[in-house]
Amino acid sequence: MSRTLLTGGHGFLGSHVLPYLEGEVFAPRSSEYDLRDRKACEAAVDGCDLVIHMAANCGGIGYNQAHPGKLFYDNAMMGIQLMEAARVAGVRKFVSIGTVCAYPKFTPVPFKEDDLWIGYPEETNAPYGLAKKMLLVQGQAYRQEYGFNAIYLLPVNLYGERDDFDPRSSHVIPALIRRMVDAKEQGVDKVVIWGTGSASREFLYAQDAARGIALAAARYDKPEPVNLGTGSEISIRDLTLLIKELVGYEGELEWDATKPDGQPRRCLDSERAREEFGFKAETSLREGLASTIEWYRENRHTLVDAA
Repeated sequence: MSRTLLTGGHGFLGSHVLPYLEGEVFAPRSSEYDLRDRKACEAAVDGCDLVIHMAANCGGIGYNQAHPGKLFYDNAMMGIQLMEAARVAGVRKFVSIGTVCAYPKFTPVPFKEDDLWIGYPEETNAPYGLAKKMLLVQGQAYRQEYGFNAIYLLPVNLYGERDDFDPRSSHVIPALIRRMVDAKEQGVDKVVIWGTGSASREFLYAQDAARGIALAAARYDKPEPVNLGTGSEISIRDLTLLIKELVGYEGELEWDATKPDGQPRRCLDSERAREEFGFKAETSLREGLASTIEWYRENRHTLVDAA
């Protein structure tokens, strides 16, 4: 592929994918190309052979609860119009980055790709999950009617350096890291955590996810969706205790059970990714968390000032 369009290339995940791409890479910012606008999509794909679409409006449970309409509209419009523009322009391959939020609320664990349609997503993030899920439907429909080579990847919850640490929109790991580090440095004796801690999650280090996306872009050309994960899960309570240990925070934890836990469990079956394009996660959760905590400590004052 001589020219690649990487949407979201300056965001959290995109910044990790960028170094894996060869040839000319076009990674416009949202301020330059509003992908909710059809003409902007047409301009963005012009002259491109490969499109990797990972631009998204997303956030944690609180952000999803506050902005369900915006999350649905922004993500659906960006993806649907960009794929149509790519098809019309003759783009050779389109890689859609979906979300684990597309899975039904009570999917058998570990989640298998064939179970994507057995129920409705968890309510707190269903609008976002369904908007992203439509790109799987669109890609399969375009392949059937137009022979368009669109693939769909489902990364599990991501974390790592350059994540979103803004408390208004951050996911669980950056939110916990920020609260623990700040509490330790400020001498706060108690941190309040959302939910009961009973829900479980699987977490994939962003650099591992980026490598998986690059492998799929190079080697995978089939209509079936593909999970990207580690195959192991951890309860939010145990995750919180692990981050507390790594940060060195010695205060108390208080669980606010009035706040939602979200989906009860998330753990993916990633065998298809291994079989189809040789992907396997390499970074342990402890190792990845330690690197992410170190990065936040080194950059937190810049992030706080920006917020």
